[in-house]
Amino acid sequence: MPIHQTLARPALLAASIALLVGLSSDADAQRRAAPKGPPPVTACSDFYSFVNKDWLAANIVVAGDGTRSAFAELQALALQQQRDLLDEAMNAPQNDIQKLLGDFWASGLDEAAVEADGARPIAPLLSRIDGIRRSRDIAPAIAALHQVGIPVVFQFGAEIDPANLEHHLGYFVQGGLGMPDPAYYTRGDAETRELMTQYAQYVRNILTLAGTPEARLEADTALVLDLETRIANASQSLAEMRDPRTQYNVVETAGFARQFRRLQLADFLKAQGVDAATVSMGNPALFTELDTLVNSLKPEQWKAYLRFHIGNAMAPYLSKSFRDAEFEFQGRILRGETAQQPRQVQVLGAINRAAGPMVSREYVARYLPGPTRGRATMIAHHVRDALARGIDRNSWMSETAKLEAKDKLARTRIEIGAPERDIDFTVQPMGRGSFGSNMLIASTWHHREEMKRIGQANAGRRWDVLPQTPALAYDLAQNRLIVSAAVLQAPVLDMGVDGAGHYGAYGALVGRELSRAVDIHGKLVDRTEMVRTWWTPADDAAWLTTTDRLVPQYNAYPYPGLSGTFVNGAQTRDENAADLGGVELAWDAFVQANPEAQASGKEAFFRSWAQLWRQQSSVDTAMHAAATSIQAPGQWRANGPLSNQPAFLETFSCKAADAMTRKADDQIRIWR
Repeated sequence: MPIHQTLARPALLAASIALLVGLSSDADAQRRAAPKGPPPVTACSDFYSFVNKDWLAANIVVAGDGTRSAFAELQALALQQQRDLLDEAMNAPQNDIQKLLGDFWASGLDEAAVEADGARPIAPLLSRIDGIRRSRDIAPAIAALHQVGIPVVFQFGAEIDPANLEHHLGYFVQGGLGMPDPAYYTRGDAETRELMTQYAQYVRNILTLAGTPEARLEADTALVLDLETRIANASQSLAEMRDPRTQYNVVETAGFARQFRRLQLADFLKAQGVDAATVSMGNPALFTELDTLVNSLKPEQWKAYLRFHIGNAMAPYLSKSFRDAEFEFQGRILRGETAQQPRQVQVLGAINRAAGPMVSREYVARYLPGPTRGRATMIAHHVRDALARGIDRNSWMSETAKLEAKDKLARTRIEIGAPERDIDFTVQPMGRGSFGSNMLIASTWHHREEMKRIGQANAGRRWDVLPQTPALAYDLAQNRLIVSAAVLQAPVLDMGVDGAGHYGAYGALVGRELSRAVDIHGKLVDRTEMVRTWWTPADDAAWLTTTDRLVPQYNAYPYPGLSGTFVNGAQTRDENAADLGGVELAWDAFVQANPEAQASGKEAFFRSWAQLWRQQSSVDTAMHAAATSIQAPGQWRANGPLSNQPAFLETFSCKAADAMTRKADDQIRIWR
């Protein structure tokens, strides 16, 4: 952080003075003249800096350099492991899935082949669009593009049914726009007009690359923008979309053939392999308008729109001219990126998007040893037992809520490594000659498997995160703790360190997430997985009374690297409460499992917690985080909870005057 830069020059100057006065024979005078520096950092003054001092010194960042952190290092490790896995699959595949992945990887890394391939991967799709002659040809073309993973005009996917959280429902949702917000098409301010001018140029560029003749470019660009504007005018605002209640509207599909005769939604469902009596349609008026547009607009306008969206969707996976066009607008202007990612990063991201579950299967087999999975499972159950004890002894939860909470916790599933599979890995063979074609093959397979979920009671067999991505989270809808394979390595679960550290890092993360099953978040779904608030008003008030005490504590913490800025305790309150609860539960689990723990083990517990949150941010990144992040910076995620733990103060023999010491009456507790 920049604060280390400001300290570096005075420290160097002090060293130079010491060297000069060292030539004097008057040692006493030298000692009297030496300037006094800051007091040394100790475990009881700033435990985070005390534990992480070497890492912090080695990871100073400058403006524009973003953030370095322990979790960023873990993410980088997981990505490298995936690249290593794909390299081996490319050179010496051991099974059919590895053969597919190896060919996929090789085709993406062969930039010369990708360049020579040009637009050929999308030629069959464009040919299908060129074949549109009449209005009735439009809907089948839309359905065909959805089948290969290119959702045009609208979005359709499998999501959980709030009325039955184990059930997958098909959701028709608005989409079909090249811009991320429908408001861009209707706002008239100068900044929006300029952005839309840039977007029009992007549409023109993609149409050119997709083979639109020069003579038709201006007209076709205008047709694309006109159709998208019509869709935007019938769409809901982003604010409305954020309310899940506006997207959940169960309708029967029996009347689709008549109700959406031109859009042919009944035939659309059949094409996707979906045979469901009901689906959700959050904005029926939009689909009624789309049905009208299919008939009222000329086929040539639809053809221009569909050609653009094929090129737009596939641009990142085609030749350099496509990738550059996509990056200059989507990347540089919309996403704020300054440079394209290295080719390996791009290809790995593409493979995970299209064939992520295939990578998951091989990653788990290679990088999650049995002993690691067993250790993770055991500690998670220990922490769950600690939470049950915490429910019994806490003073803020009503007896009625405690009974519900303990029953819900007993039903909470702990899933380690990867979800239970119900995937058919049968897929069309992939060669090494065409990365774009392989993307379409994999996307078609992925879409097929997702569509199979609709109408099935199999929501528990899918995670919203890939196992090769570091993740440890509570899934409210399924009442389960998800622990990905990739997160079960240092610094979260380092099998090479003192086992006490496993509780302080991994166990505390488990505690903070498991507690969400029964806290102010978990109160929204009851023990039977019904959407119902089971807290009483008194529980709500008591929770806020307890956690509001964290607000002034964190308000007093200076924001690392920023002068005159402090942590926003109200903004970060809920996450601070989760951190505190996690440490409380992990410590309880640790001492119950290790009643004879020595001092070294107790110290290792707390050290491992502090090491999780090592973090250095540039000034610009820190300023943005201070204004927007719901999490405190790493220094205070480490120190804040520990200052409320009597066991920490006892373990390190902290005195009343030490900065980490809080009086007993000032200590905040949730589960202890």
